[in-house]
Amino acid sequence: MDLLLKIDLNKLEPPISYGNKIMLIGSCFTEHIGNALAESKFSVLQNPNGILFGPDSVCKSLLSYIENKKYTQEDLFQLNEVWNSWQHHSRYSNINADDAIRIINESQQQAHDFLKKADWLIITLGSSFSYRLTQQANLASESISNGVANCHRAPANWFEKDMLTIDETSSMLEDCLKRLKAFNPNLKFIFTVSPVRHIRDGVVENNRSKARLIEAVHYITTKFESAHYFPAYELVIDVLRDYRFYDIDLVHPNYPATEFVLEKFAENCIDDKSRELMQEVKKIVIARKHKAFQPATKAHQQFLINHFEKAKELQLKYPFLNLGDEISYFSQT
Repeated sequence: MDLLLKIDLNKLEPPISYGNKIMLIGSCFTEHIGNALAESKFSVLQNPNGILFGPDSVCKSLLSYIENKKYTQEDLFQLNEVWNSWQHHSRYSNINADDAIRIINESQQQAHDFLKKADWLIITLGSSFSYRLTQQANLASESISNGVANCHRAPANWFEKDMLTIDETSSMLEDCLKRLKAFNPNLKFIFTVSPVRHIRDGVVENNRSKARLIEAVHYITTKFESAHYFPAYELVIDVLRDYRFYDIDLVHPNYPATEFVLEKFAENCIDDKSRELMQEVKKIVIARKHKAFQPATKAHQQFLINHFEKAKELQLKYPFLNLGDEISYFSQT
């Protein structure tokens, strides 16, 4: 008896392959996909602004990469002794404004250069809710009408919260993709909607928010031949649909659920030869993580020698792989 709901998964054409450059941007679920691809030694750049949830912040960030925007202190604000950017995750914040600006602009330059040559852009949208600054945010550098990507635990009365309509989301995504295609005509897109529930918004409001994202994304896939949809949301919510597949907070998918989605992503979005190579790379990566209780033993030294040879052979055979860390580690005999 099959206890899982059947779902039609369309094979991506053309599929992702090694040698492709892949940028990922969006919610925390983006980083599950990005980390898996990075560990398999794909050429990946993920979330140059940090985690982003809404389509407005995603689009604003992508357009800033196209323009290669340079941030200055006027783009920052100080709260509790720390300098922050409304458009960046707190991992870019710093007690020193110059350091924060330097870190942000280094990421901007890297994103601009990578996006210009990227083959794929994977966008994971998390929420339709948009946050805008109010008159109470007198420390803010942004104009009152501008949306923010991260609230940085600022007082609640600094923000006005709205749910973007389907038309608003569709329009900003369409404009963004047109700009991206003009910047990089070879760029292709994969959209996903995060299966993480935003329960703080309310259960009903979360479902309304996700529904608007799904509808807007499907509009985009009909307008752009290079845009595709991968149903990560449906795989968790409709196929797994059991609290066994959620973390203790009952909101975030747990490890088995994430692995299930990643497995389906690989099966349907990555070509056969690359999936075979992923298995070879995985063996090297797992061996690199091995912690020896007795590193001085002959057995462990032979283990290092064997995997050094395997990693070196793989690197020579597939020059696009970056096994430098693994080769360096295994050479410690």
